[in-house]
Amino acid sequence: MAALGDVSLEVRAGEFVAVVGRSGCGKSTLLNLAGAMDLPTAGQVFLDGVSTSSLDDAGLTRVRRTKVGFVFQSFQLLPTLSVLENVEVPLLLAGRADGRAAARERLVRVGLDGLEGRMPHQLSGGQMQRVAIARALVHRPTLLLADEPTGNLDTATGNAILDLLRGLASPAEPEADAEAGAAGRGTSVVMATHSLEAAAAADLVVRMRDGRIEAVERR
Repeated sequence: MAALGDVSLEVRAGEFVAVVGRSGCGKSTLLNLAGAMDLPTAGQVFLDGVSTSSLDDAGLTRVRRTKVGFVFQSFQLLPTLSVLENVEVPLLLAGRADGRAAARERLVRVGLDGLEGRMPHQLSGGQMQRVAIARALVHRPTLLLADEPTGNLDTATGNAILDLLRGLASPAEPEADAEAGAAGRGTSVVMATHSLEAAAAADLVVRMRDGRIEAVERR
């Protein structure tokens, strides 16, 4: 049985999309395809107008490093690195010289300024998720993919993370942020979740079952 079948979905710039369904319905596979982590065996995935299937390994790596940010339920922070160093990692891998300054700015953006020197084990779950979001944003991606970002958090903390994601997709004053992507109208956020309450924060809710989209609801 195919992981996904007959799936067609368009995500607009600056849109917050929630993909909802039970475990095994294809949510994570859809995110992996959207982020060029996986390639489709049939059909095409377009990111900024470019088919991911047309790219070689170097091209796929470049797309992931420049256009896509990933946020995971388990945070996936490096335990031996500080908060600031964790956020800086993607830029170091890309050979960017402005990594430290960019990482500090992202931490301010997610409300963690002043915690740069802490280690991951010194943070709360909500703080660790904010670090993960800052790391995903540090290279100013066009698309932010979040796989169950509130699954390990209590209700209040989870709601705060949803508010943050909502603000990244459509900030109240987008003209105040000159970046083309990282936190203005150009950033699209796609979140996979089991929670209908979490999905209520989104502009578009995509309901999946058995590898197929069964409903799309625009809010």
